[in-house]
Amino acid sequence: TLNRFFSLHYLFPFLIAGVVVLHVWALHVTGQGNPAGIEVKDPKKDTVPFTPYATIKDGFGMVLFLILFAYFVFYNPNGLGEPDNYEIANPLKTPAHIVPEWYLLPFYAILRAVPDKLGGVILMFGAIAILFVLPWLDTSKVRSARFRPLYKQFFWIFVAVCLGLGYCGGQTPDKILIHVGDGGFDVTDLSRILTIYYFAHFIVLLPVLGLVEKPKPLPASIADSVLPGTRQDQATS
Repeated sequence: TLNRFFSLHYLFPFLIAGVVVLHVWALHVTGQGNPAGIEVKDPKKDTVPFTPYATIKDGFGMVLFLILFAYFVFYNPNGLGEPDNYEIANPLKTPAHIVPEWYLLPFYAILRAVPDKLGGVILMFGAIAILFVLPWLDTSKVRSARFRPLYKQFFWIFVAVCLGLGYCGGQTPDKILIHVGDGGFDVTDLSRILTIYYFAHFIVLLPVLGLVEKPKPLPASIADSVLPGTRQDQATS
């Protein structure tokens, strides 16, 4: 199982590189997206050229990333590592506590939340696969959470749930969080509760919120949503 995970992990950089190529192609063909989630009605008024706007923005983001990357390379190279990673692997023995990379911790917590091994694997891959059908699960006609006050609250709850799953994935499953009598509420119990909410957010909340939520009125165009005068009028209303 570990070898399969390592093989899949090895392919991720190539998949990301392919997605980057598609992203650059889409920028030149269909234009840039916008946080307001409003359709482009007048390309000259609602869009900006790729250069210098997107070029400067991407360059600024790259500089910020390189600063963070340089910190870990030069000052804290073992900050995201685990001591067990430096031990010689034994193919006949599975380590007692496996800690994956930080971005896989939430899914690893979902994997361990189910006692059955096959059920945990199905849930873990289901947690990733459900992200691909997100456009069909969201029944709201409004794309941006800026105009959906109720969904915005549930979104931040979902962010907290993902952070909680990440914490559970980095801890031992039998770690006691709340002592109750001889036993207590451990990491596995918390992982199960957070896993239930993770799937409920996509399967239950998103379809229902799109039907019952009353969003704010949308601007007439993208330009109206970013102009200072229009933004002030929306805030006062």
